[in-house]
Amino acid sequence: MTNLTGHGKKYSPYITLTREAWAAYGESWEVPALKQDIWESHALNEPLTLQEIQEVYLPLSHFLDIYIANARKLHEESSRFLDSRVRKMPYVIGIAGSVAAGKSTTARVLQKLLSELPGAPKVELVTTDGFLFPNKVLQTNNAMNRKGFPESYDIRSLIRFLADLKSGKKKIVVPTYSHLEYDVLPGQGQTLESPDIVIVEGVNVLQVRPTQGQKDPAIFVSDFFDFSIYVHADERHLQQWYIERFESLRQTAFQDPLSYFHRYAAMSEDETVAFAVKIWTEINKPNLEKNILPTRYRANLILEKDASHQIKTISIRKT
Repeated sequence: MTNLTGHGKKYSPYITLTREAWAAYGESWEVPALKQDIWESHALNEPLTLQEIQEVYLPLSHFLDIYIANARKLHEESSRFLDSRVRKMPYVIGIAGSVAAGKSTTARVLQKLLSELPGAPKVELVTTDGFLFPNKVLQTNNAMNRKGFPESYDIRSLIRFLADLKSGKKKIVVPTYSHLEYDVLPGQGQTLESPDIVIVEGVNVLQVRPTQGQKDPAIFVSDFFDFSIYVHADERHLQQWYIERFESLRQTAFQDPLSYFHRYAAMSEDETVAFAVKIWTEINKPNLEKNILPTRYRANLILEKDASHQIKTISIRKT
């Protein structure tokens, strides 16, 4: 492939392909399993088409399969060398990116496509929202407006989960988060039983800066990843997508009396936009600039979007 751009420069650690060049790798594959439930795979205001799946995500699933297959082979060879009977560990893929970037759509589409690979691997999707501290804790610490920042997560519990996963624990329960209630649900959880692949999605999963006053050894979430993806877009687009999503939620989910955000359901369109801009400016933008965006080049692969939410380039770290 000669159709390179951006990080494809001479001394970059990445090879960057245009969407057209990348799409050529998926021309011979079909996606029949996704035609029925394509609309279930995308999040609010994150358009997803069969063309996007065919040109971007299908080649990506087969590209990931190369890494997964080689990890499996490495396990077999090392087990043979060590005369060990340790079971194969799940292959863990981390997906990071800003609020409103489309991480959840990427994660859900990949979950479906990877489960269609030869052997029909069992693929689980875990979002780090379940590892946020409960609202009561955040309120006690006067940190509700810091939700999504690194300090708002129970990192010890998240790392314990990943350590259990990579230690071969057969059954693991992950906390469940409700976007309706805007809180972790006590006593509820997602059960993982011997998955082959686990996708871990969250804004700060690639962060490595220790939290202030941390006394534990510097073990980070990304230490447990076998592969990582960053979903990137220009900040102007991210802000616009966030505003559009907030307006859509005001007209839909916020109308539910049980919604934590029901108080905003009666806002006018102008009030909604102004409020969304305020949240973006005071919370999401600082988190993006300080904590999320600096982790972009730690990823093995970067998906960059244009103003229409379509992937325009794919950057792959050289190996």
